[in-house]
Amino acid sequence: MRTQVAIIGAGPSGLLLGQLLNKAGIDTIILERQTSDHVLTRIRAGVLEQVCVDLMDEVGVGQRMHHEGLVHGGFDLLFKGQRHRIDLNRLTGGKNVMVYGQTELTRDLMDARKASGLSTIYTAGNLTVHDFDSHQPRVRYEEDGVKGKKANEIECDFIVGCDGFHGVCRASVPSGALREFEKIYPFGWLGMLSESPPVHEELIYANSPRGFALCSQRSQTRSRYYLQVPLTDKVQDWSDEAFWQELRLRLDPKAREQLVTGPTIEKSIAPLRSFVTEPMRFGRLFLAGDAAHIVPPTGAKGLNLAATDVKYLSSALIECYEEKSEAGIDHYSERCLRRIWRAERFSWWLTSLMHRFPENGEMGQKFQEAELDYLINSEAGSRSLAENYVGLPLDFGE
Repeated sequence: MRTQVAIIGAGPSGLLLGQLLNKAGIDTIILERQTSDHVLTRIRAGVLEQVCVDLMDEVGVGQRMHHEGLVHGGFDLLFKGQRHRIDLNRLTGGKNVMVYGQTELTRDLMDARKASGLSTIYTAGNLTVHDFDSHQPRVRYEEDGVKGKKANEIECDFIVGCDGFHGVCRASVPSGALREFEKIYPFGWLGMLSESPPVHEELIYANSPRGFALCSQRSQTRSRYYLQVPLTDKVQDWSDEAFWQELRLRLDPKAREQLVTGPTIEKSIAPLRSFVTEPMRFGRLFLAGDAAHIVPPTGAKGLNLAATDVKYLSSALIECYEEKSEAGIDHYSERCLRRIWRAERFSWWLTSLMHRFPENGEMGQKFQEAELDYLINSEAGSRSLAENYVGLPLDFGE
């Protein structure tokens, strides 16, 4: 087989890139080691910046998002038992965020690709990438993920790794060709998806002496809650009753009174890390999304950064094919990394501000509360928080 661009990974970044390239008449094949059903079982964040919303509209799959998504013009910071609203709309000149689950966004992109008759190969097992340092890259895989079953090879012009942190693409880059920066946080997020109405119409970020908590939602009838927990905790350690009780202890009196519990759909613990790979291009292999960077979920930047990556990359590849210029692909990594490090800084800062670090003791808690007090009482501080939260413009600083 032959295609122009082979995309590894059928998550939101790979599917979005495929739609952007298809719109420009560039042929793609997407390969995914899991089944499509498995891809849709991945529970992820759901706060979309305007750049992500605009890209969904650009590729013609934003209708359901606009119908079912929840537009938020602000969020609450909770500390010392009181909530304070950050008015995103006012502080950023009219910008909002959209709450729409990543699973639903992925489903929309998946359905659009299928309806267009574009090629996506699921259960592509033992996948390997070759010769990406030449002008004839190749991808090899085995059908249905069965070792020894029919082997296939795809010739292409470019390979894009949208295959996540544990994917094959970054791991295939020769040793010494990249630098990796990583920070592991000493806690995780215990998340619960519940069939219950949200406790509040907007998100609540809670700084509590007992640890961080987040009240989020997926719809008017489905809620997503998180608790900061030690990395040693296991999901089975937390009954639903224990989760709800601990959540109440980290909320303000009004939120505790309004909290409605319901059946649990999913419960899991996710560790927190900051991770960046430099560079993001190796010959004709490009990395995008979680394959190149991970951010703590506190600032809701993961999916939005991935969307920015594929926007930059699609523009560069279109320029390469239409104008026979490699200027865009030559600057892809540098352009992405400037934005990535800004988002990494913001996510690290907000994580450090909102979570309990036992080694910092009571003084650390006091420092956090003092900074939060400054943020809500300073127009400049609130605006900086709001601008970073809704997402900096694509051309910021360029």
